[in-house]
Amino acid sequence: MKGAPDSSSRSAYAIDRLRRRIIDGQSAPGSLLAEVAVARELGVSRVPVREALFALERDGLVEFSKTGRAYVKELSPGDFEELYVLRLALEPVAARLAAPELRSDASALEENIAATERAGSLIEVTHLDLDFHAIILEACGNARLLKLWRSLRNELELWLGRLHRSKQVQTHHTLDETVSTHRELLKSFRSESPAACERKMHEHILGWREWLPMDS
Repeated sequence: MKGAPDSSSRSAYAIDRLRRRIIDGQSAPGSLLAEVAVARELGVSRVPVREALFALERDGLVEFSKTGRAYVKELSPGDFEELYVLRLALEPVAARLAAPELRSDASALEENIAATERAGSLIEVTHLDLDFHAIILEACGNARLLKLWRSLRNELELWLGRLHRSKQVQTHHTLDETVSTHRELLKSFRSESPAACERKMHEHILGWREWLPMDS
């Protein structure tokens, strides 16, 4: 493949390409990720592809069958519920802890919102949405809390992307809604108490719950 990297970076290259394909929906839920086919497509050997598949399994994006075949993970309603419960536990606390730092300097949040307003696709809106929340977690000053949230991010991004595509939400509507809710959070960080910021984030995540799929 033209532009394939040298041997020292092939594993990282394979991880990045496969992660993008899965999160952006190019590889459908449940689809087989055959080592030989993927290696041929990426222009690398099977070894970095195998390493990438194991790494993405740890990230919650790939699962292996009993026979050792790798498939794109299919998130169930139970998976969605678990993600929601963890967001509700982590993000309001992070907002309270981050409030003093963000009241002093919220420029990163402002820049994120401006970038979201310029976004041209649902994929970009999804990435920027989670980047906004990552900024808050990074500002909270609790390394363990940040580590826990980062362990969820890939699955959150996978779910949000699939949600947008499955509901066929128009880019403009999703963009406007994302910008509006993030501006409300930014306003809270600029002028309200840490406790108020915690409540606002709690309300924000509760609103996210309405998008979760219902059990059939």
